[in-house]
Amino acid sequence: MTFPYIMVAPNGARRGRADHPALPVTTEQIVSTAASCRAAGADALHLHVRDEDGRHSLDAGRYAETLAAISDRVPDLRVQITTEAAGVFDVPAQLQCLSQVRPGWASISVRELARQPELAPRVYGICEEQGTEVQHILYDTEDIALLQDWQARGIVRTGQEAVLFVLGRYAAGQVSFPGNLHPFRDAMPEARDWMVCAFGPQEHACLLEAAKQGGALRVGFENSLTDHCNRPHPDNAASVAALRSLLERQLS
Repeated sequence: MTFPYIMVAPNGARRGRADHPALPVTTEQIVSTAASCRAAGADALHLHVRDEDGRHSLDAGRYAETLAAISDRVPDLRVQITTEAAGVFDVPAQLQCLSQVRPGWASISVRELARQPELAPRVYGICEEQGTEVQHILYDTEDIALLQDWQARGIVRTGQEAVLFVLGRYAAGQVSFPGNLHPFRDAMPEARDWMVCAFGPQEHACLLEAAKQGGALRVGFENSLTDHCNRPHPDNAASVAALRSLLERQLS
């Protein structure tokens, strides 16, 4: 079988150790999680860093420190940084993060860029100039329509085509179901480089559906702390391992 590409998102911007004792916050915790998730079968990591108080940060220095530590400990794990605003950062701060960190890979929410659309050409231009691979974060079909408009107008540059379909982020109770994928696929049937993440206890079921349709998968504590029976995963690596086991059973 051709195994789907798996990215782990181990912490996100909002959760902390009070939500789960194994959720990584410090650099050492993130690096340790990266290593265990790679061993469990993750191909890449979606990176959020935190400040000294454990809050979401876009600080270039913290990114540089964490990226270097992961590269040293887990050199074969690809890392994507987030530019998520999380209700804290404006578009200029996101732009500054990209220009200072100069990451190889970054996620960008078109919904967040649309707060100051006049800066969108600069964001995508900087990514093109410095060789930052872009993954567009899409929460619904309105986000898809906005991205398609920017693509048609040349704001999004050639080659910046990868997307992440986010299931359940704004649903009641942040709960998603496999059928939630269909509107995204119907609205963007031409997408070739697409990935799915899903909130709530049906996370793995949603990812299985995405895998059956040829998508890449993002799993981890940013999106769900529990399995389909609402039992907490011991840690991110356990969730990755459980997902791989499910895929092996269902796709072989």
